[in-house]
Amino acid sequence: MGVLARPQLWAWLAIAAAIGFLVWLLAPILVPFLFAAILAYTLDPLVERLTNRHFPRTLGVLLVMLVALGLIVGLLLVVVPLFYRETQLLAQKLPTLLEWTNRHGAPWLREKFHIDLALDVDTVKGLARDAFAGNEDLAKRIAHSLGAGGLALLAFLVNLALVPVVLFYLLRDWNKVLASVEGLIPPRARPKMLVMAADVDRVLAEFLRGEMLVILIMGTYYTTALSITGLEFALPIGVITGLAVLVPYVGITVGLFLATAAALLQFDTFAGVLWVWLAIGIGQALEGMLVTPLVVGHRIGLHPVAVIFALLAFGHVFGFFGVLLALPASAALLVGLRHLRAAYVASALYERK
Repeated sequence: MGVLARPQLWAWLAIAAAIGFLVWLLAPILVPFLFAAILAYTLDPLVERLTNRHFPRTLGVLLVMLVALGLIVGLLLVVVPLFYRETQLLAQKLPTLLEWTNRHGAPWLREKFHIDLALDVDTVKGLARDAFAGNEDLAKRIAHSLGAGGLALLAFLVNLALVPVVLFYLLRDWNKVLASVEGLIPPRARPKMLVMAADVDRVLAEFLRGEMLVILIMGTYYTTALSITGLEFALPIGVITGLAVLVPYVGITVGLFLATAAALLQFDTFAGVLWVWLAIGIGQALEGMLVTPLVVGHRIGLHPVAVIFALLAFGHVFGFFGVLLALPASAALLVGLRHLRAAYVASALYERK
């Protein structure tokens, strides 16, 4: 019987197509569940360690979730003051920046690019006063905007509230969930599928451990380097930039933007901005050529182009949470492709001389 005539093959293809269609159709609903599943996979080793030390599993889950919540709150306590203080500095220095632009930047743009740029400083001053004075008109505009996007905001809050609930039940019943999934695998394919699952788990575990160490190293570097430049917001920007390296090509963009904005608002001369750029540039070089290759290496084995494609594809389907899902899913797909290639090379379709 030919390969195309096998009814089992067509059945599996139909099941895979149906699952893919359901994932695409229910993508907005699946987002909190997928995000909770990623968190459960990441936090389950900590729960297992607690249960191995004779902690009740439910208590271990609650302790791990409380620690994770504490880390998130701590990060918010670092990030929120940063944006608040930068906003206040922007409100204070915006007129000065606009006046400098009219005196120096506008003539240069006119000479080099024939662009006429004239900013009305008085108008911008009035807008800045309205934006940061907390007057009633601003409150009404905000309330109107919230009312217009009320359904979207409500959906976001519901999804956000679902994450810890789903995470709790997944962590509590993680071993049962894995056993149920294993029971769905056909007995003939079970040994091979378990080997592939073990390979995926090993690749993801190595990747996560390596990335956590990279975050620690780069967060320490950026905080120290920006402090040496005299930047007032060195600690929060260093922490944010270090955390952002978890998403490829995003960390340097976020760090450079925040550090440049803070430097422009703080320093009176451009030399301070140049020192900040030098610190960020050295950090990017260290991460790309030394830290990440030594710590993470080629544990996943994804080409940078594949990483970019995965981030864009998963981000398009699942939004921001899809970006978090992209690399783990890509690593799992890579393991599957490796096993598929090995089966193809060992088959009669692959001619050997």
